[in-house]
Amino acid sequence: METSRDNSAAPVIECERASIGFDNRTFIEDLSFRVYPGDFVSIVGENGSGRSTLMKTILGILRPLRGTLSVNIPGGSRGIGFLPQMSDVARDLPAKVRDVVLTGLLSHKGLWPFFTKKDKQKAAAVIDRLHLTDLANRPYRELSGGQQQRVMLARTLLSAEQVLLLDEPVTGLDAASAAELYETLRSLNREDGLTILMVTHDVGSALANSTKILSIEGGAAYFGAPEDFAATDVSPAD
Repeated sequence: METSRDNSAAPVIECERASIGFDNRTFIEDLSFRVYPGDFVSIVGENGSGRSTLMKTILGILRPLRGTLSVNIPGGSRGIGFLPQMSDVARDLPAKVRDVVLTGLLSHKGLWPFFTKKDKQKAAAVIDRLHLTDLANRPYRELSGGQQQRVMLARTLLSAEQVLLLDEPVTGLDAASAAELYETLRSLNREDGLTILMVTHDVGSALANSTKILSIEGGAAYFGAPEDFAATDVSPAD
């Protein structure tokens, strides 16, 4: 069963009978799903189930072995804002928060890597939207883990064209910081209409926050409403 915020709109991501894998190794067979504007999709499954391979296919890094997966937004897969897992190197950036956020525009700058007044205004608006204004001139490396992740989310939003893809966004965060980040994502989805896909091990939060669940287990997939997923016996263990 599929549910959607706006079934009258064209899907922003459409997958039709795709086999997902690489080097002729297949992780997921015959996968079909549609993501519509305003959806919040959580992608769940055990390690090795193919979640990361699917994520790379959505981003255009890999191609389906069979079938099709298309991204129907400006720039295609390049228009997806991608927030990877936080690395130790990323946590130690020496720049100020404002400058870190601005680097989210570098992929759009081409051979002219200088920021215009309009760029800075756009970054300031995102900083304000994520309640980071008081931290804008603070060194990024001095922030808490939760604050750093919000800065990275702001950076990612500058490059997003309607769709945001996150890979385990609360990894390494304490419970309070994780709850705050989930609240921010819900707000971006419900108030700003941002389409979100989130790879996560946290099935409980996936059920609480998502409009759809994509569960990958043993080469097969479930795609549908959270309430229907919760009633099945395919839910992976937390």
